[in-house]
Amino acid sequence: MTDNITSVGGGSRPEAGVSALKGRTGAGAPAETRGRTTIADGVVAKIAGMAAREVPGIHSLGAGMARAFGAMRERVPGAGAGGGGGGAVTRGVKVEVGERQAAVDLDVVVEYGVSIVDVAGGVRTNVISAVERMTGLEVVEVNIAVDDVHLPDDDEEQTEPNEGRVR
Repeated sequence: MTDNITSVGGGSRPEAGVSALKGRTGAGAPAETRGRTTIADGVVAKIAGMAAREVPGIHSLGAGMARAFGAMRERVPGAGAGGGGGGAVTRGVKVEVGERQAAVDLDVVVEYGVSIVDVAGGVRTNVISAVERMTGLEVVEVNIAVDDVHLPDDDEEQTEPNEGRVR
């Protein structure tokens, strides 16, 4: 009989992040234990980014400069989200993926008026649940840096310059 290995981690590192989840293989082994599964770091980052954005009170992810560059990149034809890189989803998300565990760092912007403590708790719960459910990895920590508070009138100030001053 041979060992079944489930691999988790960066796709370009051949032996880095190989999980020790092993099982017996062969004719008598269940089908789900035969073979090898590899999960790239970027997959975990996308899952964490999507899960964080689902929490009420989160305006966006990414520190100020990352959001500014991301917004510019999305306006340039061919350089935005259509490039297949998923940059907007993973903006503000950093992950470290090991053999059986993952750690997640998030930079977030919260809506004005919400409890930051409650939002952070909700983000941790949602990210841990999604990553563990979808990848089988144990999430050991989710670190959250609140970089900004989105004010309700921020959207109005951004639309006024496009309208012009004189009518």
